[in-house]
Amino acid sequence: MKIAVIVIRSLMGALLLFGSVAYFLKLFPTPELTGGTKIFMAGMDAVVYLMPLVKATELACGLALLVGRFVPLATVVLAPVVLNIVLYHAFLDPATIGAGVFLLVGGLFLAYAHRSHFKSLLAMKATLG
Repeated sequence: MKIAVIVIRSLMGALLLFGSVAYFLKLFPTPELTGGTKIFMAGMDAVVYLMPLVKATELACGLALLVGRFVPLATVVLAPVVLNIVLYHAFLDPATIGAGVFLLVGGLFLAYAHRSHFKSLLAMKATLG
């Protein structure tokens, strides 16, 4: 299990790091978008801060996963990002859903592997002290 955790978190970290670095350095040309994908991305571009924020989050969490520090925190922070990646591809671009599914399954696997760290987070009644 320990080796599987290292492999999954490293692959997820590399994928997130690659995606965020490619975005910030504009390594690839933007493909021609059509239909719902074009409308969605126009909305994302209209909210000027959103994509840089998402990509900065991916960068920070990708580094955390690669280095192996703060993995439970990175897993929690990435959860809404990964969910939106999967839903975007499921509804707007199903042909390219592979990486999103990998991130979702990998994130669930890491959450399961680090489940002991989430006990206090999932407590029904918070206690101080």
